[in-house]
Amino acid sequence: MIIILFGAPGVGKGTQAKLLQERKSFNHLSTGDLLRSAIKSGTELGILAKSFMDKGDFVPDQVVIAMVEELIKGKAHESFILDGFPRTDAQAVALDEMLARLGFEISAVVNLQVPDEDIIQRLSQRRVCLNCGATYNLLANAPKKEGVCDVCGNTLVQREDDSEVTIRKRLSLYQEKTVPLINYYHKTGKLREINAVGSVESINSQIIDILSVNS
Repeated sequence: MIIILFGAPGVGKGTQAKLLQERKSFNHLSTGDLLRSAIKSGTELGILAKSFMDKGDFVPDQVVIAMVEELIKGKAHESFILDGFPRTDAQAVALDEMLARLGFEISAVVNLQVPDEDIIQRLSQRRVCLNCGATYNLLANAPKKEGVCDVCGNTLVQREDDSEVTIRKRLSLYQEKTVPLINYYHKTGKLREINAVGSVESINSQIIDILSVNS
């Protein structure tokens, strides 16, 4: 089974993907995490990606598509979740072609919906640990000690792409380039929409119900 978690930055795609990974044994393929790992490692791809991400721009399609294909190749008979990909019509078409070559088919596209102002509040209050990757929200999930990771004790930081100015630009780009994918996947009959304002558990239950229907 292949699931695409769809939605604007900050709707909770990563949180829900990790829960599904734990509870349903899905492989979680997050292009965002992969890119940030490359940035931390200082690879050529990471340096290139950082120049786009710091400005709130999308990383070029050809970079992301090649990365995702490389990840999928080794998982021929496994279920997985795509988190953060595709983001444009071109990526969606390329993904369909890639999956066909590899013998896969998309089972469902779950669209998580959250108002823009809620997203801005969520992301502007987010802090991350660059050492272990733990994520916090100063309003909903604050660390026990301000500025310090509960898990490993390292310093928490605000990612450059989580500033309010950059968030608004990311949401604008999302409306322009990614929202058209709703129509693309609606035509396939595989699009499912969820109001993602609420508890993490409630949203996760709704996703699991969708998976049960499509399994």
